[in-house]
Amino acid sequence: MRLAHLELTDHRNLAHAVLDPDPHLTVLCGPNGQGKTNLLEAVWLLTGGKSFRGSRDAELIRRGCAFSVVEGVFESGGSEKTIRLTVGSKGSQRPGRTAKLNGADQGRAAALAGNFQAVVFEPDLLALVKGGPEGRRRFLDAALCQIYRPYLVALRRYMRLVAQKNALLKSYDITPNAGLLLDAYNEQLAGYGGQIMAHRQRFTDALAPAAAANYGEISHGAEAFTLRYLCCAEAPTGQALAEKLAAVRGSELRAGFCLAGPHREDLDLQLDGQPARVYGSQGQQRSCVLAMKLAEATVAGELFGEHPVLLLDDVLSELDDDRQTYLLTRMGEHQTIVTTCDTAAFARTNGKIVYVKGGQASETPFA
Repeated sequence: MRLAHLELTDHRNLAHAVLDPDPHLTVLCGPNGQGKTNLLEAVWLLTGGKSFRGSRDAELIRRGCAFSVVEGVFESGGSEKTIRLTVGSKGSQRPGRTAKLNGADQGRAAALAGNFQAVVFEPDLLALVKGGPEGRRRFLDAALCQIYRPYLVALRRYMRLVAQKNALLKSYDITPNAGLLLDAYNEQLAGYGGQIMAHRQRFTDALAPAAAANYGEISHGAEAFTLRYLCCAEAPTGQALAEKLAAVRGSELRAGFCLAGPHREDLDLQLDGQPARVYGSQGQQRSCVLAMKLAEATVAGELFGEHPVLLLDDVLSELDDDRQTYLLTRMGEHQTIVTTCDTAAFARTNGKIVYVKGGQASETPFA
């Protein structure tokens, strides 16, 4: 997987920008607030996923404009492909994110999933360890939606059913045939939920040893890092989930919302057998995240057949010298695009430097 060309029009503060990344390492350099992360975000949008910054679609459009356009050319499977992603404002003819692949209309941008793959690492990801289960589920979902298109379909249908079931549970006593309706929801939830759980288990089984090995290299074997998928049922199957839903039926009726399912699962992250969230230092937690994201890229490459593009947003400033050295040695093995305010750390690399200032990108320094 290699991004060959990127062109942006009216994306955030970038009126127009062109990027031709190096096949190995590209360094986006410039002061804060100039558009470096916006360029990185645009590359991520080619995956079909929403912005890794949690932004609404309307925020991706430059102020005063009706549309934002991201065009990318990438190499995959020995052939060149093109993606054109358009973000329309609420009052435009085509609001929201729509996409074309090789000139063919794909409808909503989410349909791009599985074509262009990327893994993003940014400072806020420390919440992957320190935060609640929602962030860790999002980590699993973002990775799996790129690898398996059926996963995205199952996840969307499952979450829609959860919302419908919650609405039913809130008005259960006044809904005709509520019991039959609840049975129907649980049957469908077990089917889609079983697919989600099976994919999460397989992905985690592959991710865990790779993340443990990465952490061992980062920490020089100071402690052992383990991660484990905490399945919501006895096994990651639709039958096991159906049995779990039947067991908690009474509790759900009393609570008024869903109490079991993939939407309430978690990953268990431990250092030397203790919860990393509680006992890990800031540096150890940051190392856990780095180990997991690099493992995600490795596993995605093995499952998909091509290594995804690595997107690193201002990560060196958050790492000590040893961790910087480790990450720098991993850069360049596969295509990597990284942002920084200072290129000094990259002096010993052969990376291509692209300067970003005032919403413009140039391979020569600005005056």
